[in-house]
Amino acid sequence: MINSMTGYARSERVKEDLTVTVDIRSYNSRYLDVVLNIPRRYLSLEDKIKSIVSDRVERGRIEIKLYIIDDSEEAVAFEVDNNRAAAYYNALMQLKDGLSIDSQVSLDLLAGVGGVIKPAENIRNMEDCWPVIKDCIDKTMSDIVAMRKKEGDFIAGDIVKRIDYIEMTVDKIDKESSGLLSLYQERLSERISVLTKGVVDIDPERIAQEAALLAGRSDISEEIVRIASHIKQFRAIMDSKEPAGRKLNFLLQELNREINTIGSKAGKAQLSHMVVDIKSELEKIREQMQNVE
Repeated sequence: MINSMTGYARSERVKEDLTVTVDIRSYNSRYLDVVLNIPRRYLSLEDKIKSIVSDRVERGRIEIKLYIIDDSEEAVAFEVDNNRAAAYYNALMQLKDGLSIDSQVSLDLLAGVGGVIKPAENIRNMEDCWPVIKDCIDKTMSDIVAMRKKEGDFIAGDIVKRIDYIEMTVDKIDKESSGLLSLYQERLSERISVLTKGVVDIDPERIAQEAALLAGRSDISEEIVRIASHIKQFRAIMDSKEPAGRKLNFLLQELNREINTIGSKAGKAQLSHMVVDIKSELEKIREQMQNVE
């Protein structure tokens, strides 16, 4: 199965006095990396949120921003620091008496002092708000997975075309390499004729032996068989239901290794050109695979 690792989704859920908005962005990464940006009072839900993500995706950097608006009475409550207010009032009275100032200490003046009135640190019951948060995260993750799947389908289509081309080109290489023995015999005869200027006669049987030795060293039948096996596995992994990124990357390395070996053994310019074409296609597939889960 080919899934992309990039995507974006946003969802919102409202229940009574609680409004939850989830913003998720997904990027390329070698491993699963979940980054959470959530309100401090909801940090106890971090493990639950990460568990939802890990159940849906295998790889990628998942950035989650959780916005929560709590309009309940507990959330908007305030508390008064009476000790701070009293200390500040006494300090003002001392200043008033010491400087003989004839004025009243107003409530506005006391209320404006930092820390006298502050939001109450009420911890909301997470069991009450978790179902809403979970539902919103589930919906957003479903949208992310769908987007990654859709983009993955486009990537898979491109990869299949390139694999088809590679398979076809390898078949051509296999057919072109079948005449290497006669080619080496012809080349050896021409070289010997040039070096000896036709004065020395070389036993044709000896030329055939040397040509056979060179052809044996240039035999690419094993590489052709392994490439066919790798391509078959490549297609099977792409069609499976499991995330394919890591396995396909490994097979790409193996395909590239076999193609390099064929390139080093190639005895014809035409074969070398086809090897270059295949390596170009493998590189394009490798670039695509950087974005596959």
